[in-house]
Amino acid sequence: MGNLGGTEIFLIVFVVLFFFGAKKLPDLARGLGKGIKEFKDGMKEVTEVKEEEKQITK
Repeated sequence: MGNLGGTEIFLIVFVVLFFFGAKKLPDLARGLGKGIKEFKDGMKEVTEVKEEEKQITK
């Protein structure tokens, strides 16, 4: 995680819990996971389109 130490990570977790509460944290994590999955799927589609484009131009 870059140059983050234990204290910095603890502080970030504390601030997130303070602002959103423990009940909202699973919903936030679920939404973040879905967003990352959609991003990866989009990147996969882009690489597939580029590969098809290369094959067509040959």
